[in-house]
Amino acid sequence: MTAPVREKFSSQATPEVLHALRAIADSEGRQFQSVLDEALREYIERKAKGQPRRHVLAALASSLDEFDALYRELAK
Repeated sequence: MTAPVREKFSSQATPEVLHALRAIADSEGRQFQSVLDEALREYIERKAKGQPRRHVLAALASSLDEFDALYRELAK
């Protein structure tokens, strides 16, 4: 079985993101690049499916909480 071809690239991230990825890698006994690859793949998959982003869902939930009665009246 051959190893997948990998291509080096350079980028930047906030210290918090890098710390979180390193912590996940350490806690799972994996290499950082493996965790980063998985995160990128999941991001691409989520974008391909067109799922709404978390902040959009949070705004929707907040709106529903605040204006529930109004939305019910408008739906009649």
